[in-house]
Amino acid sequence: MFLVVAYAESSKLELPLTHGKVRGHRGQYPIRLVYASNIPVILMAALLANVNMFTLLFHSHPTLSTVPILGSNGAWSQSEWFGSYYEGSTTPHDGFAWYSSMIGGVSDWLIPLLNQQGDIHGHSLWQIMMHVFVYVFFMTAGSTVFAKFWIETTNMGAKDVAKQIERTGMQIPGFRKNPVVLERILERYIPPVTLFSGAFVGLLAAGADLLGTVGNATGTGLLLAVGIILRTYEQIQKEQAMEMHPVLREFFGAD
Repeated sequence: MFLVVAYAESSKLELPLTHGKVRGHRGQYPIRLVYASNIPVILMAALLANVNMFTLLFHSHPTLSTVPILGSNGAWSQSEWFGSYYEGSTTPHDGFAWYSSMIGGVSDWLIPLLNQQGDIHGHSLWQIMMHVFVYVFFMTAGSTVFAKFWIETTNMGAKDVAKQIERTGMQIPGFRKNPVVLERILERYIPPVTLFSGAFVGLLAAGADLLGTVGNATGTGLLLAVGIILRTYEQIQKEQAMEMHPVLREFFGAD
């Protein structure tokens, strides 16, 4: 999983750019495979954690547990559909909160399936398989939605990027220097990469949770750790490149 995450984080598509007034000045605009970074999967993990928190409150809080339908002691209680908890436990063992909760490694799903027996909570094989499917689906689909939301709210969409490139005086070789033209070209890459990156990081995080990570860290934590290490390494590279002689910098491709 470390190798897969490292490869995905370092993969990128570079659009060539030239300056309209300074001849010979070139650059690139990188579009990373993980264009939306790790933020979408963090937001989705936080959303699922909130689902667990609120179902726990409606199940055990003295006041909230009396709320009709949602509360465990309220009128027309349907709390077992939202989430059931053992006495003193904060981890759900049934209901929607359990189906959408994080899977803690192969012991939670693969071992019971191989042994053709239920888990320690008495779940049947089809319930365990449904747990895996629901968790992976929510992490993947939710991260895709949050990726689109994140790109549009942080000025990383095609229209905003085209304006940024135009303000720097750069343009794509062979095309007119026009924000509309730039936007049309970027529309071929940024929206598809955004959706793909959101689904990809969600699937990676869910896959890491399914396999189990070193130190029982979550898949989201694994993505963050690898991302931070790579960003630190890239920053050190840039600082070293700035100290190089221009000839050496051009030789090593650090321009």
